[in-house]
Amino acid sequence: MNLKTMKNKEIVIATGNQNKLREFKEMLEPMGYNVKSIKDFENIPDIVENGKTFEENATIKATTVSKALGLPVFADDSGLVVPSINNEPGIYSARYAGDHDDDANNAKLLKRLGHSDDRNAYFHTSLVGVKPSGEKIHVSGIVSGEILTEKRGENGFGYDPLFYVPSMHKTMAEMTDDEKNQISHRGRALQKLKDVINDWW
Repeated sequence: MNLKTMKNKEIVIATGNQNKLREFKEMLEPMGYNVKSIKDFENIPDIVENGKTFEENATIKATTVSKALGLPVFADDSGLVVPSINNEPGIYSARYAGDHDDDANNAKLLKRLGHSDDRNAYFHTSLVGVKPSGEKIHVSGIVSGEILTEKRGENGFGYDPLFYVPSMHKTMAEMTDDEKNQISHRGRALQKLKDVINDWW
């Protein structure tokens, strides 16, 4: 498949989050894909994320938007999992403290962990693509680390300032975009997607 053909390939990412969209663009646009977000379209139906797993929620998002637009749509559902506190915040990561408020979510996480010695954690991404025909593709990515007792770094969002990756000796929020793409859960899922997207397309 040549690059000229691929440039006509429009992919819609079912997110309004500019940080997420940037990660998708950085991975897929060099391959010749035209990456759009749902903000580029009107009349997107409300999405009810009532799944019980990351994959279920990603599938709901991608399917809903693909049916509305008649285009291939990718959606991810990502979250932080901390085994020592019953795998919280899990699928509720974005609204752990009640709303999409990073500071409040981080504060709640620190309070739940308290002085616990077991601060192991991992970020998980389930990335799902759905075509108008209903054909689906699913890849996932995980990055392991630990939760610090205070935030470090400015180049991140969500729980990034608390999530320390020992192999990098940095929090996710202390990494450059390139470093983060190489090791992040979404970056790893996107790397897997790069290997299979042309065949799926």
